[in-house]
Amino acid sequence: MPVLQLGLPKGSLEQSTLEVFRKAGYQISVSSRSYYPTVDDPEIECILIRAQEMARYIEEGIIDGGLTGHDWIIETGADVVEVGELVYGKVGRNPVRWVVAVPKDSPVQSVKDLEGLRIATEAVGMTRRFLADHGVNARVEFSWGATEVKPPRLADAIVELTETGSSLRAHNLRIVDTVCITTTRFIANKTSWQDAWKRRKMERLVLLLKSVLAAEKKVGLMLNVSKTNLDAVIARLPALHKPTLSPLADSGWVALMAVIDETVVRDLIPALQEAGAQGIVEFGLNKVVPDRCV
Repeated sequence: MPVLQLGLPKGSLEQSTLEVFRKAGYQISVSSRSYYPTVDDPEIECILIRAQEMARYIEEGIIDGGLTGHDWIIETGADVVEVGELVYGKVGRNPVRWVVAVPKDSPVQSVKDLEGLRIATEAVGMTRRFLADHGVNARVEFSWGATEVKPPRLADAIVELTETGSSLRAHNLRIVDTVCITTTRFIANKTSWQDAWKRRKMERLVLLLKSVLAAEKKVGLMLNVSKTNLDAVIARLPALHKPTLSPLADSGWVALMAVIDETVVRDLIPALQEAGAQGIVEFGLNKVVPDRCV
């Protein structure tokens, strides 16, 4: 039986990745003493690898595919296939940023002010390219961790990944500029991608993972409405597509079901009731599967 060698990110993305896989239907068990999680799919073998190293191992064919940040693909210069973008991070579902940050009382106000200064970062190559693009010469040093604590004694500035900015603020740092915006990507080895079975397996994985992330922003609504009020209710309903209508025992009434953005629910439900909707029920969704392109 063929098996897909799948790399899962160890570290900050680990728990959120396992949660997305769980919602997609894959139960992955991680032992504290093992880098080889078990998964309830005999066609997949998992290995935990730092996101920083993932693209390099996939490029070399040690792993067929896996998840890492677009930033680390850029940093390593790995030649891989980007199968799909999955917008999630450690704590949220938005892109994250690599930023230049300095102490709040630093005289540095722009990238140009970094000339001749010492910068600590884990993304050395990306930072050097960013500075070169701005015509700035600075000393860029690799940081082994705890980068936020290095200014002002160990570095004049840092380039660090931030999702909410809270850690930078907690260390009395302010953001000067953005180096890049990054999201999680599912990537594949080029040779593995040419294998029909492995390609189909990875495409199906990405489909399910994307469906989970899409569902987190949506909710379902069910309601009953008389046919005389149906047009008024539908006019207020920003459905994903056309709502589903089903007949009720009372021939003058129908049941309506629709998928909508969660952000509009609080304003929408009162408006639907005012338009004549009754028995309104909101429910969560596990997956919203994108239409297949023909």
